[in-house]
Amino acid sequence: MSLVAFFGPPAITVLLFAVGAVPYALWASRRKPSRQARWAVIGIAAAIAAYGAGTVYGLAFTNAFAVCGDESGSGLYVDAGSEYVLTSVSVDSFPLSITCHWTGGYSTEAVWFWVPILMYVGLVCAVACSALLLVGRTRRLRSPQDGSVQ
Repeated sequence: MSLVAFFGPPAITVLLFAVGAVPYALWASRRKPSRQARWAVIGIAAAIAAYGAGTVYGLAFTNAFAVCGDESGSGLYVDAGSEYVLTSVSVDSFPLSITCHWTGGYSTEAVWFWVPILMYVGLVCAVACSALLLVGRTRRLRSPQDGSVQ
């Protein structure tokens, strides 16, 4: 596995969070959103950063074999430090999965274990906080006397 494929996902995650922090800080300081709105935006940002990291600089969709192994002199992709040869690669875009299948009869997952966890936690956070925002908005629209909608 190349250094780009190994260090790329954490670097992309940090970069995407850093790039998103500036507009988030400006939005939060100017608009003064509720706690639920802030957490919904943070959840969306976490899901986007995880998905961006999981694509491994787009290598998964352009050359998945390079994500799984190193190319040998004979043109075959091999597992670093072993004699196993890469036979096939399964790539799924959602949920992110790059499964490398080797001649030894075993398979490995190239997407880091924390990528789907961070993506799903971010999505759940965004959906839950958005639902809380809708419930709060509905309660504010009801009049306190008779419960009718204005």
